Amino acid sequence: NYETVSSLKDLDRWIAEATELGAVAVDTETDSLDSMQAGLVGVSLSTAPGKACYIPLAHVGEGGGLFGSEKITGQIPLQEAIAHLKPLLENPGVLKIGQNLKYDLQVLRRYGTGIRPIDDTMLLSYAIESGENGHGMDEMSVKHLGHKPISFKEVAGSGKSMISFAQVPLDKATAYAAEDADVTLRLWKLLKPRLLRKRKVTVYETLERPLIPVLEAMEHVGILVDRNVLAKLSNEFANGQGKIEAQIHELTGERFNIGSPKQLGDILFGKMALPGGRKTATGAWSTDSDALEDLAAQGIELARRVVDWRQLAKLRSTYTDALPNYINPTTGRVHTSYAMAATSTGRLSSSDPNLQNIPVRTELGRAVRAAFIAPEGHLLLGCDYSQVELRLLAHFSKDPELMGAFHRDEDVHASTAAAIFGLPLAQVTSDQRAMAKTINFGLMYGMSDFGLAARTSLSVPEAREFITSAWWVVTMPGIAILITVLAVNLIGDGLRDTF
Repeated sequence: NYETVSSLKDLDRWIAEATELGAVAVDTETDSLDSMQAGLVGVSLSTAPGKACYIPLAHVGEGGGLFGSEKITGQIPLQEAIAHLKPLLENPGVLKIGQNLKYDLQVLRRYGTGIRPIDDTMLLSYAIESGENGHGMDEMSVKHLGHKPISFKEVAGSGKSMISFAQVPLDKATAYAAEDADVTLRLWKLLKPRLLRKRKVTVYETLERPLIPVLEAMEHVGILVDRNVLAKLSNEFANGQGKIEAQIHELTGERFNIGSPKQLGDILFGKMALPGGRKTATGAWSTDSDALEDLAAQGIELARRVVDWRQLAKLRSTYTDALPNYINPTTGRVHTSYAMAATSTGRLSSSDPNLQNIPVRTELGRAVRAAFIAPEGHLLLGCDYSQVELRLLAHFSKDPELMGAFHRDEDVHASTAAAIFGLPLAQVTSDQRAMAKTINFGLMYGMSDFGLAARTSLSVPEAREFITSAWWVVTMPGIAILITVLAVNLIGDGLRDTF
């Protein structure tokens, strides 16, 4: 029972019904996945299962012909439609239900309207069953409703033949877009009651849902990058790669493409017969990072040079060469997208571009980070929980040394290093602290005495004694799982709900 809304009279009828009911599913259709530049093509609404409409706003001809770019008839002028929809979308007495509403908020912001209050089916699913399955609408529809929705490629094509959604005929666009709103409403009716049964109301209501407008605002503001710094670094990295490439060719006695895993594997494990070579399912030598870093740790110069070359290549391709292409032509800033339901641990992930994995422990990584700047009169502030997992561990284990370090407001990793190396706290070096940090988290998650000895100057018996002295490691089976759950759910669920 889907309707194509082509007049303000019909639109007002849907708005009145949604207002009367107090809840409506909303979805936008656009011409791009980039919410900062996407043009609004249409809006769909659903007020009851099986009842939905699509409001086309900017559909054009299919293209290719003389009149391909002309707007087709039977559509409400975009600004008039927004003026009528805005009171509904911002009405505090009408709940707006959507799937990944952060995207819709970002798009509609540029057309002068917000959406509030909201419920998000993607985050409902994520709060209830974060690690069990994906949280895309199509996957959830198949799992919970037994229905496979119309796919985008069914209406817009794929590959070279794919057209913009703005070029999709109105009948197909209505079937696709209205179904999206309909399925979203059906999922909401099914998932929302499960929050209470799964004891996830708190994590959804106080953590997941309130983050939507916060992250949307962060994405909208973006971050400033210095093109000149990136260009300079790119040149430096390219020169560095060239020098390392010459050294590698000298060590191997021949020229080859270092970026080719096959050629590299044949040289390292075929011609040079380096130890530890293993073949993949395709029969080629494996040259993954683990294999090369193991060889480099054994003091093999050739492997170390290849690791260095790859690091520079990755920094160039991922950041110094790529980031300028992400600068928005209107704002002059980089606008990443934060995925709220992409990890099983509750962490955010960042994409287009990924700003979360820029190295911080290496000099080269810090040089890339220096390209992110604040405008004049502003500053960049970095904030993080201070060893939250270890604080939870101290609380539950009551280990006197661990608790004492926190009570004395000491750096707990430096305190561990001082205990391991028999040094005064003030004499602990940054390298020793980094090693102690590995040990602290390693022990919490089950590192053996052999593993501890391999990462420190301790002998195996000394490592065993150190582990035994931290009695929480041996007297609390499952501590790692407990601490992980607590760390993920601390803010949202609270300790009572966790247990």
